Amino acid sequence: MLQGLRLDPANLGELANALAAEGLPVADLAEPGRIFFRFDDGTLAGYGGLEGTGADRLLRSLVVPFGRRYAGVGSSLLAALEKEAVALGVARLHLLTTTAAPFFRAHGYVDAPRAAAPATIAASAEFTALCPASAAYLIKTLENR
Repeated sequence: MLQGLRLDPANLGELANALAAEGLPVADLAEPGRIFFRFDDGTLAGYGGLEGTGADRLLRSLVVPFGRRYAGVGSSLLAALEKEAVALGVARLHLLTTTAAPFFRAHGYVDAPRAAAPATIAASAEFTALCPASAAYLIKTLENR
């Protein structure tokens, strides 16, 4: 069974190493307004995070270790992260991706123009500096589970 552990903001080294290995942004991990989780199911299943406050938040840095991919682990991590978001009162998750758009689309995320992003999302470091303009912008409305 997948267990999520909220990471201490002062101890994100393991997360930073995993993200850097995948070419994902790490420069702003310790900034306020970010929550990251380590997911385990007996061994490390991956990491994921949320950024922001309120009903609209960014899904940040979902990463599955290479040897665990293509076995449904990413889908389980995404479901667990969405459940955490719902518990925090999140209504919509937003994300930018350069490589994983098909994965997220298969899980109910839909493409949207970047200009349609709420101001709080559009002002994030992900939108303004960390992700290229070519990154796909996707949104999902969450259901209260």
